[in-house]
Amino acid sequence: MSTASERTLIMIPTYNERRNVGPLLAQILDQGTDFDVLFVDDNSPDGTGELLDDLAEEYAPRIQVLHRPGRQGVGSAHQAGIRWAYSEGYDNIITMDSDFAHPPSYLPALRAAAAGFDIVVGSRYLKEDSLADWTPFRKILTRVGHFLTVTLLRMPYDATGAFRYYRLGTVPVGAFDRVRSTGYSFFFESLYIMNANGFRIQQIPIHVLNRTAGASKMRTRDVATSVRFLLVLCAEKYLRPSKHRISSAARH
Repeated sequence: MSTASERTLIMIPTYNERRNVGPLLAQILDQGTDFDVLFVDDNSPDGTGELLDDLAEEYAPRIQVLHRPGRQGVGSAHQAGIRWAYSEGYDNIITMDSDFAHPPSYLPALRAAAAGFDIVVGSRYLKEDSLADWTPFRKILTRVGHFLTVTLLRMPYDATGAFRYYRLGTVPVGAFDRVRSTGYSFFFESLYIMNANGFRIQQIPIHVLNRTAGASKMRTRDVATSVRFLLVLCAEKYLRPSKHRISSAARH
């Protein structure tokens, strides 16, 4: 759990989320005052970035916006936000989606679970009804992804979700240097690298909600790309395990 002297950042990537960011931010701020919020916007055509600038001005200095020139992938957005947190001296970072899939009410539980751990994952698979609000197709797609990451990468975690807590004081930026994916496969690749390097990982159960506004950003080609990358990562796990290890120097 974060101490009073630690700085915690909540990082949220956005692309065409104008209808969601205001209500989402209000719910996040209801959870306390001992953290800041960074939005990473990929030049959303619907004006999300401009609205975020207004919110950042209203809630300054707690809210920051990182503007990128165009859509570069959700994994790339996470990398940019995480590296910004390191450069700004934050001790911890929480990553989450902008579509209310990750209810802000879970933020205190996520932070509390970090005591004694380096990474905390909000898991959709620790309770039977966690996906009750999702469509059948989305449930099937998500469960297949979970089955594949558990089977191929031998990780008992929810490796495809974005709701996570990283303790930046114990997880070095060098661990993220090993992550190559810029898309949705960032999530299972980054967690695999953390697991392969012996970082302590904890999970908490969460009940995820269906998108309240806007459309899902995942496309068929994103699914195909993720599956191909998962197979590559699995092959590397057994044939080139050292590829994912960070040096002792990178840990300091």
